[in-house]
Amino acid sequence: MQQSLTGKVALVTGGSRGLGTEIAGQLADQGADVAITYVASSAKAEAVVEKLRAKGVRAVAIQSDQADTGAAQPLIKEVLAQLGQLDILVNNAAIAVQGKTVDDPELDTENLDRQWRTNVMGPVAVTRAAAQVLSPEGRIIFIGSLLGGHVPFAGVADYAGTKAAIVGYAKGVARDLGAKNITVNVIQPGVMPTEMSREALGETVPESLMDLHPIRRIATLEEVAAMVTFLAGPQGGYITGGVIDIAGGLSI
Repeated sequence: MQQSLTGKVALVTGGSRGLGTEIAGQLADQGADVAITYVASSAKAEAVVEKLRAKGVRAVAIQSDQADTGAAQPLIKEVLAQLGQLDILVNNAAIAVQGKTVDDPELDTENLDRQWRTNVMGPVAVTRAAAQVLSPEGRIIFIGSLLGGHVPFAGVADYAGTKAAIVGYAKGVARDLGAKNITVNVIQPGVMPTEMSREALGETVPESLMDLHPIRRIATLEEVAAMVTFLAGPQGGYITGGVIDIAGGLSI
């Protein structure tokens, strides 16, 4: 089978765990060379890199904290230094601070502020830096959340706000870069089997939440990553400014 992304270079932020690792793997399966970022665990990131290299592509792990907007320019420069170009940016890295309503006197405002820096200002900074060097007909894909447009339970106001902000920003970037045939889209997963979901919901999804899904299961990482790979490939070249839910109909 011909690989649709041979000769392309992708950057997947937060690619050392969860959905990011699956996205990096699927892009590599299609022939893309891949850079991933991580914050703390170099061992975990290098393990992912070794698996990517075993697929026959170049791969690197770069330490970069997305909450630090000053790290964006050095990150993009390092991708270019190690892999020579940038064709696909997947803004995947994010954190979730959930569980308390905004009127809770014990609201953790310090971590909520860090969430805004990580989930909004971080991707904005990386996108600004990448836009200067991204190849024509390149791709920018944001991993949002269904909570960016549909909030079925309490305790997620700030997280939902960060993901809603990303939608508006992505649409503006799609307009800005359209003349270069660079597409910009947002994928909005619902519940997935990730560490972030387990931290927010526990080991099992509450029945009350599951009951809201017309397709009564959570997404697989493979399903969500497959949409990223599609948008990154040649068949995604006329889709831009899109917001695509992968949530089993939770928003209906």
